[in-house]
Amino acid sequence: MNKNAVAFWMALCWPLAFSAASSRAAEQPAEAPRNGSVSMLASGAFSAVNGQLDPYYRKALGLEVIASFGSALYSVPTSVPRRLERGEHADLVLTSKDTLEKLAAQGLIVPDSQVDIMKSALGVAVRSGSPIPEIATQAQTAAMLQRADSIAYSSSLSGTYYETEMLKKMGIEDQVLPKSRKISGEKVGAVVARGEAEIGIQQVSELLAVPGIVLVGKLPESIQRYTVFSAGISTGARNPRGARALLELLAASPEVGQVLARNGLEPIGPNR
Repeated sequence: MNKNAVAFWMALCWPLAFSAASSRAAEQPAEAPRNGSVSMLASGAFSAVNGQLDPYYRKALGLEVIASFGSALYSVPTSVPRRLERGEHADLVLTSKDTLEKLAAQGLIVPDSQVDIMKSALGVAVRSGSPIPEIATQAQTAAMLQRADSIAYSSSLSGTYYETEMLKKMGIEDQVLPKSRKISGEKVGAVVARGEAEIGIQQVSELLAVPGIVLVGKLPESIQRYTVFSAGISTGARNPRGARALLELLAASPEVGQVLARNGLEPIGPNR
């Protein structure tokens, strides 16, 4: 979204988000942004951030945000797009930019409501107490993967990149993919923390959220894959005004930007 479109969206959202307190829930319970709740269906990369922002949602908007999380990949039955297609209710949807654009084309997201929120990088983690490998260069990362007995990767966008592009690009697919395990239903870091995999590769924000592991660092730029996450209002929203208020907060609040950065995510948008 260009700067003019963002400015237009901000101008639309703020009056809705901070309307007069005299608007009563009894008169318009599904529409008043300072009453009730907003449901959000979001990618897993946002899960840790959302928990930390919950008190801020209440303070800034007077809203309870009820969030659930899933993959951005259509191939995953419990993913954000599949759940939305099945009719699961959500006021606001936050997922990969590509996925959100497809959902908008399907008529499931309000046209032109999409706003870029954050950018996420892929990282490497090991179990706490394990030796820390060198991954500053592509060659070092390749050597680490070849030495490792087992590697865990996610069933989301990052995992698809790992198994279909990254290893091929490094020329080590035949040696490494057979000892790699795709993880569904839990975070890659949890598998590493239990000692069931020596190396974990996933979004940095998801690795940071797991105790018992150490983030080694981001993948080198030559093999890095960034994912842009965007948010948009569902065409089936029951509280569209509240969704607009939450969207503006996520897109423009410096406080939200600080929480994103602390969790290994790069904020995108004005005032960041």
